[in-house]
Amino acid sequence: MKKILTQSLFALASTFAAGAALADCQNCAKWNTDQEPFALYGNTYYVGVHGLSAVLITSRSGHVLIDGGLPESAPLVEAHIRKLGFRPEDIKYILSSHPHFDHAGAIAELQRISGATVIASAASAKVLATGIASEDDPQYWGNESQFAPIANVRIAHDGEVLQLGAAAVTAHLTFGHTPGSTSWTWQSCADGQCENMVYADSLSAVTNDTYKFIDHPAYVAAMQHSFDVVAALPCDVMVSAHPEFSDLWTREAKRAQLGQRAFIDSNACRTYAANARAGLAERLEEERKAK
Repeated sequence: MKKILTQSLFALASTFAAGAALADCQNCAKWNTDQEPFALYGNTYYVGVHGLSAVLITSRSGHVLIDGGLPESAPLVEAHIRKLGFRPEDIKYILSSHPHFDHAGAIAELQRISGATVIASAASAKVLATGIASEDDPQYWGNESQFAPIANVRIAHDGEVLQLGAAAVTAHLTFGHTPGSTSWTWQSCADGQCENMVYADSLSAVTNDTYKFIDHPAYVAAMQHSFDVVAALPCDVMVSAHPEFSDLWTREAKRAQLGQRAFIDSNACRTYAANARAGLAERLEEERKAK
């Protein structure tokens, strides 16, 4: 089962590979399929499209949104938030996982609607400000803009806690998929029971046509550290940037029967990290054989 999941992850990711321009994205229409929004646990809601995650954390002091999807996802995410009874105008922070157009493409428009401050790692903030990938990104596709530049980006450091009313979200730098990749954790409570929530950024070892991980041992070591970080997170309910990689839809199918308990899996982060580690090992072996 682990090998099948690893293979499917890399098959899907490789079709995007960020080497193709936005206009050539063969998966974008499928990823942007509309999705009914739903509660994950307590004050945390899934508001993204079917193939690209976006998560809303609500509080009386305002809301936090993590990611937004493609540029074309923005009106859907806005509609999902309103359908749940919340106002996008009350979003105070928009958090970025990593600055590729399939996750950050909608952020500029959602920021325009809400007036929110966008928060990202230092490496991601540089990319968000221009819409152009950094040359040290393994998926670097050239010096062309892939999404609208984003203003008013605040830098979050590793371990920093962002407080908004009762919501406290912690940044975890999980370098690898991009140099600025960031995962986010917080707690949500329902019926007197609080659970550890994780938005795990992509960990897949995907590159353009020329980048080889075997030529970048320091980058590989940083990725291995990120796998360790994610595996060790307090983790009861996990959503990954691509929801199927954390088996979200299998769990969602049980929601009618189990309610919000359907999303609880204390092994989710460890499984996610193990699959990513196996994928990197497979990629390194392929590169060694090719060389």
